[in-house]
Amino acid sequence: MFAFSPNWIMRNAPSLEPFGLFALFCALTALPAVLMIRVLEPELVLPAFSILLFVEAAIAAFVARLISVRENAASVTMWDFAGAFTFIGCAATIFAEPDQAVLFLEEQAALRSDSGP
Repeated sequence: MFAFSPNWIMRNAPSLEPFGLFALFCALTALPAVLMIRVLEPELVLPAFSILLFVEAAIAAFVARLISVRENAASVTMWDFAGAFTFIGCAATIFAEPDQAVLFLEEQAALRSDSGP
């Protein structure tokens, strides 16, 4: 016979940890992305965004390694976030036009050398 236990609900309730991690990383991605869009030239936004995502992937992998998260856990883990950030960072790098970014940076370097002492 089945005996109902009040702890049964708490033991079988879904964890809010993946949602909290998702919200944290969304905020950590969105705030610098908005800042990059406002501050940087349009040619530099995607390369800077890809660097941001690679840095966040490294941080997520480092944290996952520190807290010893199992790679084969059933729920979403920090390893999943690290992989997602790496994947999106690779996509941003592919879509970015590095030629435009290099030209822009060369122009800026030329302007600074002309105005220097």
